[in-house]
Amino acid sequence: MRSIHDVLGGAGYPDPFTDEDLADLKRDIIRDVTATQMFGTRPAPVGVFPTLHEQADRHLTTLSAHLLRQGDAAEHVAQLASEGTDDYGALLFAALLFLVDEREGARFWWGFAAGAGNAVAAKCLHLYHLSRGELRDADQWALEAATATVTPPLPRTPARRSPGRNEALRAAVRRLEVDAVSGHSRVQRPAQHLADRIEELAAAL
Repeated sequence: MRSIHDVLGGAGYPDPFTDEDLADLKRDIIRDVTATQMFGTRPAPVGVFPTLHEQADRHLTTLSAHLLRQGDAAEHVAQLASEGTDDYGALLFAALLFLVDEREGARFWWGFAAGAGNAVAAKCLHLYHLSRGELRDADQWALEAATATVTPPLPRTPARRSPGRNEALRAAVRRLEVDAVSGHSRVQRPAQHLADRIEELAAAL
């Protein structure tokens, strides 16, 4: 299998999406960034409303589970595992890692997909950094999402069903090989055995 460094070197898949998609995404991003600038450093009263950071984390959790429930998830993760050239597979693999709290690995693979121009991955990174209170990085990825060139064919609104705890998914991720990459403490490699089970595992989310 190619190394992660080789995978990163092969990123880049121009595929423009529609003006309507871009306009919708820009509206979402402008709303999120405006809310961040206005309220991002002011937590809501305890027990009343979740903070913006908590909302971002919940949104990202829901979006990640929604991504994995797409019917072609196994195919794309398998292609990422075998060839290292599928930005949609990287988006899905990152979502899987995020759901089992392997957030450094998730950030790496979202970065790989966003580097290939994937708008949804850039949006995920926007939410990731917003959830951590890293407002400058969140704004940067919001702008990247607005100008990205690739978007997966997903429904516009994520399902509202909340993902549950999935010990089988955690166990499958623990079997993956892990690399150390500059700027990331743990980066998991995608593997065929995980792709083979991804639909089964995602169905339980």
